[in-house]
Amino acid sequence: MTFSTLIALIAVISLVGWAIWYVVKEKRKGTVCIGCPVAGSCSKVDLCETSTTTPDGRIYLPITPVPPQKHQ
Repeated sequence: MTFSTLIALIAVISLVGWAIWYVVKEKRKGTVCIGCPVAGSCSKVDLCETSTTTPDGRIYLPITPVPPQKHQ
């Protein structure tokens, strides 16, 4: 194993470890939708919990349309 391979392996293991740590930390805080920018102040928390499974096994989250904004 070369030095550059060892460095790359350490980097990948570090990134995967950090990602697992982050998910565990957020779940302990009670975050429902990890990665959502408004997860902490979302008034539609039930939206994340009311997902629908499609016949082929994928999860479908209903998306609410955003009304157009008026520019000033």
